[in-house]
Amino acid sequence: MNSPSILSGLETLQKHLPETAGGTPPARPSPKDWNPPFCGEIDMEISRDGRWFYQGSVIARPALVRLFASVLRREGEAYYLVTPVEKVGIRVEDQPFLAGQLEVSGPPDQPVLRLCTTLEEWIEVSDSHPLRFDRLDRDGLAPAVLVRDNLWARLSRPLGFDLANLGQIKTLDGTDWFGVFSHGVFFPMIEAAALDHA
Repeated sequence: MNSPSILSGLETLQKHLPETAGGTPPARPSPKDWNPPFCGEIDMEISRDGRWFYQGSVIARPALVRLFASVLRREGEAYYLVTPVEKVGIRVEDQPFLAGQLEVSGPPDQPVLRLCTTLEEWIEVSDSHPLRFDRLDRDGLAPAVLVRDNLWARLSRPLGFDLANLGQIKTLDGTDWFGVFSHGVFFPMIEAAALDHA
């Protein structure tokens, strides 16, 4: 890594961050306290499959990726790394996080869905962490879960199939929808009438 300014900012930040392990959600920047100047773009990108790249090379150290993720902020459609002293723009190909594990607990009529990102952060699907289903022309529906602060995790393709296997029909405003429940909340995927054509 050859960007002294971002590294110096992260080294300063790291002294004030708790250790994150075992699925503990990463610490996040405080918008109230951190309002640094924008220092331009850096050559960093999060790919569709959740990998982080710097100057075209994958960042292979999980601890470093988790540290970057802990200071990731989204404003509108733009993404930034924000330290106490600077704010730099990065690119995100799809969503900044990727969920690759699913756990289902509770009785069948009141399930609780838990998703784990590739950064080992567990998310319970609920009103606070809703699912959404983006419609893609080529690949059909692409589910995502809200992690925090308008930062979403795309669900891997196998998890999409797992969710479909948990699907139920519910009538909303006179229309039957196919979707999934978690924490008593229904998340509609697709109109039930369209299932025959999906």
